[in-house]
Amino acid sequence: MHNIRIGQAVDIHQLQEGRKLILGGVEIEHSKGLLGHSDADVLVHTVGESILGALALGDLGKHFPDTDPKYKGANSLDLLAHIYEMMNEMGYQIGNVDATILAERPKMAPHIMAMRKNIAAVLHCDMEDISIKATRGEKLGFVGNEEGIVSLSVCILEKKR
Repeated sequence: MHNIRIGQAVDIHQLQEGRKLILGGVEIEHSKGLLGHSDADVLVHTVGESILGALALGDLGKHFPDTDPKYKGANSLDLLAHIYEMMNEMGYQIGNVDATILAERPKMAPHIMAMRKNIAAVLHCDMEDISIKATRGEKLGFVGNEEGIVSLSVCILEKKR
């Protein structure tokens, strides 16, 4: 049994008018939201999938398939809570999470503390264990052209003492 495990994840969702923009469980005022089967919270998806990766349990789609109607419109924080339970049952806890959001607009800085608080609460860890950063696409590619948002996450899990 390993004492420390690491996982990483990347997720991309298309921006579309008529959808809510939810990142880190925070609804952010914007003209477009992310397209997806669930609430399409790309940040929470990568945090959860990085934990699944660290546990060698596959990807998000394996556990919450977009073909299953019960996940239609699902709150991604609820999915993360389920992942937390799997992690807890396997005897691990969060060491730390480091995530980056790539979005041209809107500005993420005013929302990052609330995102950290939401994720830390679901993962039963300190806010200091959750790092969230954001950067722009600088008008380059699909991020810069405001066609989509990307998130990347890495986590370290520690065996519970």
